Amino acid sequence: MKLTCLCQGGGFNFPPCHILNVSGFQVLFDCPLDLSALTVFSPLPNDFYKSICEENSDSQNRQKVEKPLDANDLIFAEPWYKTVNNLHLWNVSFIDVVLISSPMGMLGLPFLTRMEGFSAKIYITEAAARIGQLMMEELICMNMEYRQFYGAEESSGPQWMKWEELELLPSALRKIALGEDGSELGGWMPLYSAAHVKDCISKVQTLRFGEEACYNGILIIKAFSSGLDIGACNWIISGAKGNIAYISGSNFASGHAMDFDYRAIQGSDLILYSDLSSLESTEDIDQSSFSDDNNNWEELINSLSNYDESVEEMEKLAFICSCAIDSVKAGGSVLIPINRVGVFLQLLEQIAIFMECSSLKIPIYIISSVAEELLSYTNTIPEWLCKQRQEKLFSGDPLFAHVKLIKEKKIHVIPAVHSPKLLMNWQEPCIVFSPHWSLRLGPTIHLLRRWSGDHNSLLVLENEVDAELAVLPFKPISMKVLQCSFLSGKKLQKVQPLLKILQPKLVLFPEELRTHVSFSDVTSFSVSHYSENETIHIPSLKESAELEIAADIASKFQWRMLKQKKLNITRLKGRLFVNHGKHQLLPENEPGGSSQTRPFLHWGSPDPENLLAELSKMGINGSVERCMTDAESEDGFTVKVQDPEKSMIEVRAAVTVISAADKNLASRIVKAMENILEGI
Repeated sequence: MKLTCLCQGGGFNFPPCHILNVSGFQVLFDCPLDLSALTVFSPLPNDFYKSICEENSDSQNRQKVEKPLDANDLIFAEPWYKTVNNLHLWNVSFIDVVLISSPMGMLGLPFLTRMEGFSAKIYITEAAARIGQLMMEELICMNMEYRQFYGAEESSGPQWMKWEELELLPSALRKIALGEDGSELGGWMPLYSAAHVKDCISKVQTLRFGEEACYNGILIIKAFSSGLDIGACNWIISGAKGNIAYISGSNFASGHAMDFDYRAIQGSDLILYSDLSSLESTEDIDQSSFSDDNNNWEELINSLSNYDESVEEMEKLAFICSCAIDSVKAGGSVLIPINRVGVFLQLLEQIAIFMECSSLKIPIYIISSVAEELLSYTNTIPEWLCKQRQEKLFSGDPLFAHVKLIKEKKIHVIPAVHSPKLLMNWQEPCIVFSPHWSLRLGPTIHLLRRWSGDHNSLLVLENEVDAELAVLPFKPISMKVLQCSFLSGKKLQKVQPLLKILQPKLVLFPEELRTHVSFSDVTSFSVSHYSENETIHIPSLKESAELEIAADIASKFQWRMLKQKKLNITRLKGRLFVNHGKHQLLPENEPGGSSQTRPFLHWGSPDPENLLAELSKMGINGSVERCMTDAESEDGFTVKVQDPEKSMIEVRAAVTVISAADKNLASRIVKAMENILEGI
């Protein structure tokens, strides 16, 4: 078994990517896009910026001068999208299984499925597949604006990807485009089409939480809730030689998605820990209380299931709402390009509550080409939501408050910024939810240009985006910028108690977390650390596998005791059948119901003295001659028989040859050999 970390990712919007070789199959975990890299491109130029775009199209007058970044330094072209560069180094025809852990882990999948030779089976939860599909469709719709503005690209590739152009980029932008070591240019690709997305979805097999999928009769695959977002999951792969759990970014107490089901992965032989979101936190962790000697299970479980994190998340939402209300009261508008579906739905609810408490009647607009379908879908999937949301179903209330707010016309869902519906109902100040969080795509661009000079307006961004670079094209900017962070996984202090409860045999842990989480020498499990773009070999989880033998075969066992090892042994005959991860031996369908007696199988090297003694009992006399003619014959010998007839027995390391003119004598010699050798 081998593990290769292709990419460690970058938080919620860019999950890690791995390839695991298990039972001879190559399993790919997630296929994301690094959408934060879109910040190297300039947003669509308006009339004011068109002259800048034309000036930058002539590279002859440009010089490489390091200076503070400004809007002129950005790339004026249709955006390309940064995929996992190391994945392109693999032959896609060798990938057997793809497991998608979240909607964000799906955004790069059409790049993979459209490649020649790709035939892997793709598994994803139903909710993640639907939300991921809507995200991809919206990405295509937003990118279409660029395509209409810039026109068709040259067949030789975009101008900005030429090396002389890349060298002129400021170091900060060049680092994003080429990566730390300058090797990531090959990961950039033009966006897929709607046909590619449709083809990708047709190749996906969706699962519910806990539902089994059997791949090739050998691997049993299950998804369990990670609590990170609606439909996000962790994976368990079960095979003949052990169980493997893949733990992605997870949340123990979610206000929208089903909680992290860590109990489902207890007792796994191997855990691939892939949650690097804790790197955002730098607190010192006291691991002494989580040593292997601490068997207070109740305390450990309580340390995981406390609701402090959920309270913290609600406090963050409340703070955003209070800032939004303050801006609106001052006459400004609020722009919220948050990408997380669960946070977006909760924020809608909280803002409506705050506005009602403040007696404000300010319109809330959701401007998105897929918003109407997304909002409708999230209100029909109680099985994917937390218990608090599921309870609303039984009380007759909608799962999320946006259903009521839309009916009351407090929320307006608009497909596009140029929609007649928006133009007829537009009112300022207002609160707008719209894509894209990179500030390079979608309605956000137009709204930012409208409000960037208003010091009373507010822009809400996540910490995962570089705010300074994101707002660069809109400078000078007077509007306030509020950056917030939401949980993208487990906190560092919960890593040790979680692994203590799960009790694996082996944990594969990121090298980057080694200094943050130290494992004591007395832990019940061993730990191997992995790094990006390195392959590590994983020891066997089990020394043997189980075999189910049919009763018809077992009833015909003919046991024989091995003399040297004092072990009972028998021969088996049947059809080996692998089904649902189990190996079975079934009876053969013999024609006519007849069965032939199988000849004995013997092994080992006969002892010359024992062989002479056994031959003597049968009235056969001979003498032994040692063979020293070559290296292969050092342990061999020859028995020359004189009585009753001349014959010869040649014993070598790999073969024994009996030469006799009389068939009866040859049979007696074979019988003597059988009597002194082990066999069945």
